[in-house]
Amino acid sequence: MMMIIFTILTFLIYLFSKKAYTKWSLFFFHPLLLAPVLLIILISVTHVSADQYLVDSKWLTHLLGPATVAFAVPIYKNLSIIKKYVGTIIISITSGTLVAIFSTFGLSKLLHLNTDFINSILPRSITTPIAIEVSKEIGGLPTLTTVFVILTGIIGGVVGPSVIKGLSIKTPIAKGLALGMGAHGVGTNKAIEYGRQEATFSSLAMIFAALITLIWGAFLIPTLMNFNIHHIF
Repeated sequence: MMMIIFTILTFLIYLFSKKAYTKWSLFFFHPLLLAPVLLIILISVTHVSADQYLVDSKWLTHLLGPATVAFAVPIYKNLSIIKKYVGTIIISITSGTLVAIFSTFGLSKLLHLNTDFINSILPRSITTPIAIEVSKEIGGLPTLTTVFVILTGIIGGVVGPSVIKGLSIKTPIAKGLALGMGAHGVGTNKAIEYGRQEATFSSLAMIFAALITLIWGAFLIPTLMNFNIHHIF
């Protein structure tokens, strides 16, 4: 019974947050920011533990996997365009994943963050289901990873359009790859507002970024964690 109640409440809170963001378009009304805050208030007021809430709403979490797989549909529909720009896509996304990892690692080391924290935020630039798996693989905390993935997506989704406008980026492939790499799911949602091709390339960026980061998680990230950044000074 509680599973049904929490699933419905979570859906209603997200729906409310989405309508609020659509109406006012303010940063703090973004569904991925407002909905978690409202959920925290809800479980605090009802004295439900976070662990119990996760168990009772697990079906929503399980939907992340199928939702990610569904991005294969636009890829299949645009295979001809993908083949045409495959080199550009691979180079761009590979570069983007490296920038995300090295910038996160460098700042984390300079701020003297502990190892668990660093491992948790290194996969922040990819979609949640795969970021969680990478986090587990490298010894991070999946819950903390999820928080930073959401923050990265929201900030990228808000700042991305201004960057695109400021840099006078015109082509659909550039817009889509930038939004997908910089803000994954939120960026892809934003790319839809630009057009079909932008949304397709954003989906591609998100998927390829996740796959490439899985590879980095196997050997690059462990190597970085054994590297002392202060040796370069």
